[in-house]
Amino acid sequence: MFDVANHLGAVTRAIEDSTHEGTPVKVVVASRTYPTDVDDLWQAVTDPERIPRWFASVSGDLRLGGRFQVEGNAGGEVIACDEPKHFAITWEFGGDTSWVDVHLEPDGEGARLTLRHAADVRDNPHLATYGPGAVGVGWELGLMGLGEHLATGTTIPHEEVEGWGASADGQAFMTGSATRWGEADAATSGDPDASRAAAARTAAFYTGAEPPA
Repeated sequence: MFDVANHLGAVTRAIEDSTHEGTPVKVVVASRTYPTDVDDLWQAVTDPERIPRWFASVSGDLRLGGRFQVEGNAGGEVIACDEPKHFAITWEFGGDTSWVDVHLEPDGEGARLTLRHAADVRDNPHLATYGPGAVGVGWELGLMGLGEHLATGTTIPHEEVEGWGASADGQAFMTGSATRWGEADAATSGDPDASRAAAARTAAFYTGAEPPA
């Protein structure tokens, strides 16, 4: 049985204000420890034959300097690669570019993945409406899929994932994730009420509920 509380509790969330090459950015930071070693975790998140087993199909060249395309989602360029510890990519979608940075490290008997996704805060209506949690929920869904894959070794069918999103577990997971990202943002935003309102809009977006007034 899918354990919503276990998956939500496995992720550490933070929101940071920073800069990227002089550009002010909001950074979503998500980390989770998996019951495997760093080499296996690296393969799971970088091997184009294995990535679709928990995420989505990826085409292109995943070597340093290569360009890639996630099916139905963003494309970008591999801008850093230090196997098996670190890689960084651009994340290009809808005419906008943001930056994703992933670090892997041993953590006790497991391996910890820390993902940082930095987005330009200037003239960003999506960020203003939904807050950084919209990106956070999306990545947390991926981290959950990775956890299920590593635990079972199986491929997670995409049609099964889509159906799961409408289930009670799926709705609870996305609502819980959005709420937790809202609290992470509230801790640093200076306007907790706005952070929580944006998180409520994010939850409605992911679950298909009526957006709050």
